Amino acid sequence: MRERLRGSEEGFTLIELMVVILIIGLLATIVVQNLRGATDKAKRIKAEADISALKTALDRYYLDNGSYPSSDQGLTALVSAPSNGKIPADYPPGGYIEKIPNDPWGNAYVYQSDGDNYVLKSYGADGVEGGTGKNADIDGSSNNSGSS
Repeated sequence: MRERLRGSEEGFTLIELMVVILIIGLLATIVVQNLRGATDKAKRIKAEADISALKTALDRYYLDNGSYPSSDQGLTALVSAPSNGKIPADYPPGGYIEKIPNDPWGNAYVYQSDGDNYVLKSYGADGVEGGTGKNADIDGSSNNSGSS
């Protein structure tokens, strides 16, 4: 009688459960790897968009004032009128940009300027100049005055 009851019981064996768990683990690994690449790409696109917005604000600053903010004034000159160096005569009440964002990796954008040209870049994921892949620099520098 007991054997008859056991034979009619339905369920999964331990081996079947282990195979299912292994397959789920492999699929999860593949999905995570694909998402990691998409995240890196999205961060680079975000940095490029930030740099583009900063370049537009820098070009507006240049058109209004005849020079880019100096390295000492930095990008904060786009948010509020600088109090040192060459003071802009015609600074708009709301500034040129609402706030200066950090790059998607949490680092400040690098800005250097002599007034006629500027260097504007993100050092990428590692925060160090140079690199390749996700660590590569994202450059938005000007190469002649008044244009980028």
